[in-house]
Amino acid sequence: MFPALMTDMLRDRALMLKKARAFFDDRGVLEVDCCALGPRAAINSNIDVIGATVSNHETGFLHTSPEYAMKRLLASGSGDIYYLGHVFRKGDIGRLHNPEFAMAEWYRLGVSFPELIEETCAFLCLFFGPIPMRTIGYREAFERYAGLDYTAAPLSEIKKTARKLGASDSENWNRDLLIHFLLTHAVEPHLGHGELTVLTDYPPHEAALAQVVEKNGEQVAERFEIYYESVELVNGYHELADASELRRRAHAENERRRSQNKETYLLDEPFLAAMGNGFPECCGVSVGFDRALMLRRKAKSLAEVLPFAWNQGLYTEMNSKVGF
Repeated sequence: MFPALMTDMLRDRALMLKKARAFFDDRGVLEVDCCALGPRAAINSNIDVIGATVSNHETGFLHTSPEYAMKRLLASGSGDIYYLGHVFRKGDIGRLHNPEFAMAEWYRLGVSFPELIEETCAFLCLFFGPIPMRTIGYREAFERYAGLDYTAAPLSEIKKTARKLGASDSENWNRDLLIHFLLTHAVEPHLGHGELTVLTDYPPHEAALAQVVEKNGEQVAERFEIYYESVELVNGYHELADASELRRRAHAENERRRSQNKETYLLDEPFLAAMGNGFPECCGVSVGFDRALMLRRKAKSLAEVLPFAWNQGLYTEMNSKVGF
């Protein structure tokens, strides 16, 4: 990268950090500074954690999201809060991934799920300017782009569709894994072209920490993701407040990790205790700041908008060879 381009990127990055903070300040949302290193890991079968040696007797983990810490603050009465800083994920290296990246995450009390979607789109428009928004349900998106109703299609049909898209080793995959594969390979490429596409009404097995409700006779998670140019930028929830259900889901995620021969983790008991002591009704969302900046600058990879991308020299050389 030429020095002039680096300077331009740094100035643009600083501008967007300033605009992001002004966005929350205008809405009376308080910035909080969460610790990046903690004694417990968030448990997610799709996200791996970077461990750290703290002393001869203690280990810790770099946070993959400030979610647990922020929810403890919310349970203590903080009110509306946001975090704008770095998070860490093991093994996330590629065109759209870096082991360390910037995230904006915020929680709003008294704001409905649809209102949070609108606010999140307004936040993204800081990066892209005025842009249309379209909302589509998970089931409708599968019918339109994958050509099947994932709730009713037999497993054999789902496997056949996955094989057509290159999943040659999918014969032993379970239904949930097949559906996720179809999401990434059949649905996501069609989302966010010239618009912000909001994907909503996720199946319950994709609820993560969102509430599950009945809608039109179907159980769906009140979760949304937003895409622009086929890139996922946002993950938002109507937050689950039931501590016993959160504990059950954490155990289920550990079981999934065990089935994938991944490390399992102890539950974050302080987090669960805080949730059981009166977590407020709220909605929350996280936005990949670096990805939004990448798309704003029409860059081809995160490495182009990060001052210190992981193995940047090696990564740039690799990209030039494969034509990214």
